[in-house]
Amino acid sequence: MTRIAIMGAAGRMGRVLIQAVAQEEQAELAAAIVRPDSSMIGVDIGELAGLGRLGVATLGDVRQAADDIDVLIDFTTPALTLDNLAFCADHGKAIVIGTTGFSEDELAVLDGYKERVPMVFAANMSTGVNLLVNLLETAARALGEAGYDIEIIEAHHRQKVDAPSGTALMLGQAVAAPLGRTLKEHGVFSREGQCGPRRDDEIGFATVRAGDIVGEHTVLFATEGERIELTHKASSRMTFGKGAVRAACWVADQPADRYDMQDVLGLK
Repeated sequence: MTRIAIMGAAGRMGRVLIQAVAQEEQAELAAAIVRPDSSMIGVDIGELAGLGRLGVATLGDVRQAADDIDVLIDFTTPALTLDNLAFCADHGKAIVIGTTGFSEDELAVLDGYKERVPMVFAANMSTGVNLLVNLLETAARALGEAGYDIEIIEAHHRQKVDAPSGTALMLGQAVAAPLGRTLKEHGVFSREGQCGPRRDDEIGFATVRAGDIVGEHTVLFATEGERIELTHKASSRMTFGKGAVRAACWVADQPADRYDMQDVLGLK
């Protein structure tokens, strides 16, 4: 039985993660962490997530749960996630990271923990999205050098703070790598005014933020006479929650390293 703690438990995704752990027979909901100044401290975890009383109260500091957990699931902010990585390194815990919006410097710090912490770090925990990554690698090899333009369109709810989404960037990397391209050199993240015709090697990104869209991603391969669209649409955050719990149960038994959902799902 994998003992799991949820960071950011009072947020929308935190409550979904609590529900996902409660549904998993191989996992135990051992702790839920909220902000130190939150009025939710001491509230029963089950009541917080609409599950009824579970007999576990929310905490304001993850260190209070150090003796009770095996894995921490973190979908918060880059700064807080790095603090939690340090906690996991110091206390011998594994971590599942769904946080997005890291800077290059923050990613370097995160990567520096891979020899000390078993971590699954993925912009998207959905099984379907991670299967899409594999499909895109095949499509890119077949189409990317055959005159097909590549564009990535993503849509999320109006509260999402980073753009493009971490998932869009992950999909962009999946098509760039087989073609020997990088998003730093070939990614185009905005077009405005007299920007001229697109280059043949561009990988374009377009972002939509509106309403309560959970997450939609389309990778478009287009040439004269035809286009191919590979699309994933999430209608519930539970798809990410279940994937994160699956990752937590898997990483609890792994040696220190940085893994992703391709590892968890056996797709590599």
